[in-house]
Amino acid sequence: MRVERREDISLTALLIAPFAAIAVALALCAGLIAMAGVNPAAAYAEMLRGAFGSRLAVTETLTRAVPLIFTGLAAAVAFRARLWNIGAEGQFYIGALVAAGLGHSLLSGLPAPLAIALVMLASMAGGAALLVGPALMRLRFGVDEVVTTLLLNFIVILFVGLMVEGPLRDPMAFGWPQSVPVAADLRLPDLVPRSRLHIGLILALAVAALVWLVQSRTVFGAETRAAGLNPRAAAFAGVPLTATLVKVALLSGGLAGLAGAVEVLGPAGKVTTTMSPGFGYAGIVVAMLAALHPMGVVAAAVFVATVFVGADAMSRATGVPSFIADVIMSVSLLAMLTALLFTTYRLRR
Repeated sequence: MRVERREDISLTALLIAPFAAIAVALALCAGLIAMAGVNPAAAYAEMLRGAFGSRLAVTETLTRAVPLIFTGLAAAVAFRARLWNIGAEGQFYIGALVAAGLGHSLLSGLPAPLAIALVMLASMAGGAALLVGPALMRLRFGVDEVVTTLLLNFIVILFVGLMVEGPLRDPMAFGWPQSVPVAADLRLPDLVPRSRLHIGLILALAVAALVWLVQSRTVFGAETRAAGLNPRAAAFAGVPLTATLVKVALLSGGLAGLAGAVEVLGPAGKVTTTMSPGFGYAGIVVAMLAALHPMGVVAAAVFVATVFVGADAMSRATGVPSFIADVIMSVSLLAMLTALLFTTYRLRR
């Protein structure tokens, strides 16, 4: 028996793969829930009720999905070009820190739309700069970007802790380690009254559509796909691999930095070292569940947000630890990787 690549990959199989992976993950995790002495069907029903059972639940789920869309897009853009960006968490925090620093007083005198746009652009530049370094190290010295981007996450979080305990510390926080708040006129408007859901959701959907158009309708998108499918063949065909990967790094890091800016200008209003429950790492799961498709990232982000928001409600109602959400995400990722393996390759006698 040998493993060989399929000549024709079925579009139907690619569409079914994410749903099959999620179904397998939920089935496997149902066993863990049953071991806790809880009916899995009842537990999953509580999860759905916690995520969509009320107006507040729906808005909280969509609010959680907003940063996941951005970090999912960041991972999808990079992975499509075989640039393994594991540092979206650090890029998220850099974007958030830049937004807090500029949004407190430096840009508060400008018209609000212009100031918000400048803050977002600056945050994107911060996130992009954090990924360009590892990309150039890979291109020049062959350094594995998985290691460099992963380690940068911890360095950035320590740096954020230094800033919120020092130059950007809020003197009105009574000793709590948090940054100065963003000016009120720079906060993103609410999308739904009396909720935390803001217009960042519309921005996230627009960015997802824009990324899809860039990847499917531009020369840069074609070069990105070629670099990811076969770098040597792409170079032979005239694709500038170095320039393409640098552009991919700028876009991917910029999207992760934008996620941090939107979170600070939206529901958070300030930076703390615990403001992200792992948005950068969850973005990898989102990207893989979406099979690296920008529009699929939106649906995958809503699913991941549903699990995390619903798991808290399920834990309160049934006593199942809310950590089951992390288990579901991990198993979903493994199941999706297995599904993609069997849709791309086959066993031949």
